[in-house]
Amino acid sequence: MALFQSDNPTLSQKIFSRSLDQSDTGVMTVRGSIGKFGFLLFMVLAAASYTWYLYYNNQSQTMTTLMWVGIIGGLISVLAICFKPTLAPYLSPAYGILEGLFLGAISAVLNDAFSEKYPGLVMQAVGLTFGVALAMFLLYNFRVIKATEKFKSTIFAATAGIAIFYVITLLLRVFGVNIPFMYDSSLLGIGISLFIVAIAALNLIIDFDMIEKGAEMGAPKYMEWYGAFGLLVTMVWLYIEILKLLSRFAGRK
Repeated sequence: MALFQSDNPTLSQKIFSRSLDQSDTGVMTVRGSIGKFGFLLFMVLAAASYTWYLYYNNQSQTMTTLMWVGIIGGLISVLAICFKPTLAPYLSPAYGILEGLFLGAISAVLNDAFSEKYPGLVMQAVGLTFGVALAMFLLYNFRVIKATEKFKSTIFAATAGIAIFYVITLLLRVFGVNIPFMYDSSLLGIGISLFIVAIAALNLIIDFDMIEKGAEMGAPKYMEWYGAFGLLVTMVWLYIEILKLLSRFAGRK
């Protein structure tokens, strides 16, 4: 079962391995996961459009409330699906909607904040996110980048390091200690953002590999939803990091 190693916590070896022992009607397919990912992405875009609309129609208070609903609800959905993958068919669409509420709100705020210095910031972030995802898919599909065990271990270590760094930064901020380069537009801050974007993008390679291997091993049908959910988690992370990077560039103008 070494095939099922992933740095994405939503696509871990143990979860896929356990699923093989469960009876289910039908088996997982790559096409099924991609189709479900498309549906989840539509949920994200629809919900994001709504909070975007609220912001630009002077309903910021409602938008802010929905943004926090998205943040808290999205986190709960992630934890629930990770602990019980059989819930993925039911909670994944909810996760897509909740993340959309958050992404639409934060995107509208940043788009408005940098409208003069960097017009079209959000549209560029969306375009770059899909462009990077397509590039990663092609690199994986043609085996230019292979999801070897060494590759997976390296990305896992880097992702874990980033997560720990973010947690420490958050805790320090709670106690009134700010780390300037985490928020400013310095060259160091931009360099860190570029590194994190690269790691997020490389996570997609492992996500593609996990979905493909899951289909090859005959994982149950509900794991199509789980694979689509894991891929969406990485895409959301990638978009947020690209949006943050472009905001840093805008801050230097």
